[in-house]
Amino acid sequence: MLKRFIGYYRPHLKLFFADMFCAFLVAVADLFYPIIAKNMINDYVPNRNLRLLLIWGGALLAIYCIKAGLNYFIQYYGHIVGVRIQADMRRDVFKRLQKLPFSFFDENKTGTIMSRIVNDLMDISELAHHGPEDLFLSIVLLIGSFLILGSINLPLTMIIFALLPIIVFFAVKMRRRMSHAFLRTREEIAEVNASLENSIAGIRVSRAYTCGDYEEKKFEVHNQDYQKARGAAYKVMGWFYAGMDLFMDCLYLVVLVAGGLFFFYGQIDVGEFTAYLLYINMFLNPIKRLVSFFEQFQNGMSGFQRFEELMAQQEEPEAPDAIRVDQLKGVIDFEDVSFQYEARNGDDESHMVISHLSMHIDQGKTVALVGPSGGGKTTLCHLLPRFYEVTDGVIRIDGYDITSLSRMSLRKNIGMVAQDVFLFTGTIRENIAYGNLDASDEEIVEAAKKANIHDFIMTMENGYDTYIGERGVKLSGGQKQRISIARVFLKNPSILILDEATSALDNATEMLIQGALEELSVGRTSIVVAHRLSTIKNADEIIVLTDEGIKERGTHEELLQKNGVYAKLYQYQFRN
Repeated sequence: MLKRFIGYYRPHLKLFFADMFCAFLVAVADLFYPIIAKNMINDYVPNRNLRLLLIWGGALLAIYCIKAGLNYFIQYYGHIVGVRIQADMRRDVFKRLQKLPFSFFDENKTGTIMSRIVNDLMDISELAHHGPEDLFLSIVLLIGSFLILGSINLPLTMIIFALLPIIVFFAVKMRRRMSHAFLRTREEIAEVNASLENSIAGIRVSRAYTCGDYEEKKFEVHNQDYQKARGAAYKVMGWFYAGMDLFMDCLYLVVLVAGGLFFFYGQIDVGEFTAYLLYINMFLNPIKRLVSFFEQFQNGMSGFQRFEELMAQQEEPEAPDAIRVDQLKGVIDFEDVSFQYEARNGDDESHMVISHLSMHIDQGKTVALVGPSGGGKTTLCHLLPRFYEVTDGVIRIDGYDITSLSRMSLRKNIGMVAQDVFLFTGTIRENIAYGNLDASDEEIVEAAKKANIHDFIMTMENGYDTYIGERGVKLSGGQKQRISIARVFLKNPSILILDEATSALDNATEMLIQGALEELSVGRTSIVVAHRLSTIKNADEIIVLTDEGIKERGTHEELLQKNGVYAKLYQYQFRN
């Protein structure tokens, strides 16, 4: 995992090494101060050498000025490296999300996914910048301090550095406990985000049903779980910091006592003892940096672990020799097709939705699917563009097994209008253009006219550039539906799927939209899912689907004459 993390530095190596070089120069500059201080105390001051005293004082000032510039570079460009790595990871994970199967989104909450992309990667950015820098500076300062202190008095230096293995052992042991604790906090904050996203998205429903108190209690459960997890993590951090502070204080005590004894017995002079005290402060700084590094490492790597889990998800399978077609005619065959959703949420069994279904749809024909809920009508529509893979059997278009076609070319030839219209945050123009991102303004307007929405758009203050709010909240259901129809007109697919496209609309709006849908269906192979039987009377074939498979099929008149399931549904809807 660490190797994969380091791999993200590759595109930014020049800036990263420049940052590390500046950090190295800062560490070297820090090592100069005790040496100059020792010479001043032992030589320049006692011997009244004012010239050298001022020269080296000026040299120190110059070093500090250079150091300030280097620190600016480290703080600014070092963080830039971290931000760029974070952006690369966010790009990669978003790219992966675009290729994951629909089953992944069925299983994972939107807020949880967002937490992995936003919160987790933020801490990775901090680790990417400060981690290598703190580790590198600590190593340079420790080695530099050891060499310089050893040159003054090796026995005293060995006594001081003998404590290092104990400190490292303690840090490694605590790191394992911190790793588990920080991973737990990430899982809990993801749940908080998921609950928050769900509550905000459903704010109108909760207000309508006066369930604000219930939502608060539900959110508070996740909030308290996060608080407990974070508290447990801080408890481990408390032990870690307290232990490290104790070791550092003991280290300082050893220098004072041991150094005092060495000075008492004439092994070191006043200047060397002073240098030791200065260097030991410098010696404590890299240890403090290591402590900071361990915290960042736990935060960052627990986030990277969750990032890796997301990146490890299997993409939608694509045949290596997948066929790319520009235009399909639209001859559709379902051959002994079965489908079941995978068992989840503790279920022991998978649920069979479609069982051994076979049917043929000619090019340009309109086939309507009707029947009770749970019969697999919507699922059938999702199998055609391969949102889900069939459990058994084959679906063919123009003789091609759809699994042999590239998903891109397959889906480019299929247009969908569903009951639950999704509009993106943005303008009307942007949402219609989603059908063909290369379309001209004239083509967008023409698509809107065909969908009977152009006149309404022109009554708005900004026309096609009107901002429609999140998910089109500023539009009515009929207006959103007509924009989605315009989107399909612009796409111009050879196969059209209408899944309850008008069921949520009032009769007047339905009549307006039905005309647009009929024009949209002309010359295309259309599969229409409908509960309102009045909208499918003119279909070339009507298929009655139940949980037992195809019960009846035929034209509207033929099915009425059979006096079966369809006839009873029709008579019930028009009983008045």
